Amino acid sequence: MAVTTPASTSPLTTDVAIIGAGPVGLFAVFECGMLKMRCHVIDTLEVIGGQCAALYPEKPIYDIPGYPQIMAQDLVDRLAEQAAPFTPAYHLGQQVTGLERQENGCWRLTTSKGTMIDATGVIIAAGCGAFGPNRPPLAGIEDYEGNSVHYLVQRREVFRGQRVVIAGGGDSAVDWAISLAELAEKVYVVHRRAKFRAAPESVGRLHRLAESGKVELVIPYQLAGLEGDGRQLSGVVVADLEGQHKTLPADSLLPFFGLSMNLGPIADWGLKLDHHHITVDPATCETSAAGIFAVGDIAHYQGKLKLILAGFSETALAAHAIRPLVYPGEALHWEYSTTKGVPEGETAAP
Repeated sequence: MAVTTPASTSPLTTDVAIIGAGPVGLFAVFECGMLKMRCHVIDTLEVIGGQCAALYPEKPIYDIPGYPQIMAQDLVDRLAEQAAPFTPAYHLGQQVTGLERQENGCWRLTTSKGTMIDATGVIIAAGCGAFGPNRPPLAGIEDYEGNSVHYLVQRREVFRGQRVVIAGGGDSAVDWAISLAELAEKVYVVHRRAKFRAAPESVGRLHRLAESGKVELVIPYQLAGLEGDGRQLSGVVVADLEGQHKTLPADSLLPFFGLSMNLGPIADWGLKLDHHHITVDPATCETSAAGIFAVGDIAHYQGKLKLILAGFSETALAAHAIRPLVYPGEALHWEYSTTKGVPEGETAAP
């Protein structure tokens, strides 16, 4: 369990400050810890786990090596357990609002709660920054939100026995259609084209479910309206490309049209950006500012893949690039973790 460190009136010091406590940020603690670097982790949420914990804790994830399937919250729990031996300091429920270089070369982070942290290196693992759902333009949809219109799934069991309409063609829509088909009375998937933008294996599973009758693909259609009492849905109106309408009986609507992205204060730190992403050197994940690195979905370089496993790899690159800053002139005698194990107790307390 992550313990939040109380705010301090004087600057705290650490080797590495990690902005973002999602899966990639948590794995960065492990990678830095294996190189004997202390970490402080800052996140705007009150709990660790990022989007996995806040948006879809019960969503199955299929592309984590060694796990054919793992729930998002279970992945967060395993990553926290993996980071725990290195005693990271967590500063939760606060946003990094300032980042300035000090005369001694360190970076000082200031948070919305007044916490100050001086770090030799900084890893930005902020996912997509501040995020919120892209709301479909349907009249009166706000009245149904939180009752029968949901932009995320925190508990699958809520939808047991329901008629569920899922709108979208990406990974979230496809994955949740597969998952909820196990317990919903009926699952409709509404998409404006026949081709889905999800992982090919997942799309194949979706089509097999459709062939078996467990899922109905409503394509090519798009959302056109809502029917209900202003709180509880009774139906979702959809329209085809010719404007012909039909109503799908529904108890819940799950629109998965992605997240709106806002970098927040990160946009004012003078880093080189590319369409709301931070440009990095793919060999080290270093940004345009020496000593600041970006990993995970927020990082951009040619050939970038927005996968959790890519973010995990990037944390290793960043940690190894930061180590010479923390231990200047000291050679690294590298050993595999299978050889040296996890150096419990060797990493000083934050």
